[in-house]
Amino acid sequence: MGVLGRPMMLSKIHRATVTGANRDYVGSIAIDRVLMEAADLYESQQVDVLDVTNGNRLTTYVIPAPAGSGTVTVNGAAAHLVQAGDLVIVVAYGLVGEDTVPHHKPRVVFVDAENLITALGTNPGREDPS
Repeated sequence: MGVLGRPMMLSKIHRATVTGANRDYVGSIAIDRVLMEAADLYESQQVDVLDVTNGNRLTTYVIPAPAGSGTVTVNGAAAHLVQAGDLVIVVAYGLVGEDTVPHHKPRVVFVDAENLITALGTNPGREDPS
């Protein structure tokens, strides 16, 4: 029996600044719609949040925040693991077909301190988008 696909990184938002941590919200990570679109993320899609500042890692789902707001807010129980001002990497994974794996290029969205897009790339291992 053949493998249906390999779990691969589909996209990431690299080094976003957390704008809030709301422990009283049900759950999720609220992300500016502009960033969601650039990273090809959909509402309710599962993502991992990797906190560069403190090393915490968590899994949650995406909800949209107003376009152009720069919002990256971690909600619910996960808000105990991050705080406003932390740098995070938001990563989406998915199954990529075996025939596509050798040519797979994930989307990488690079942002500045205000979570405005500075560059788009495809190399998941480099900070330099070139």
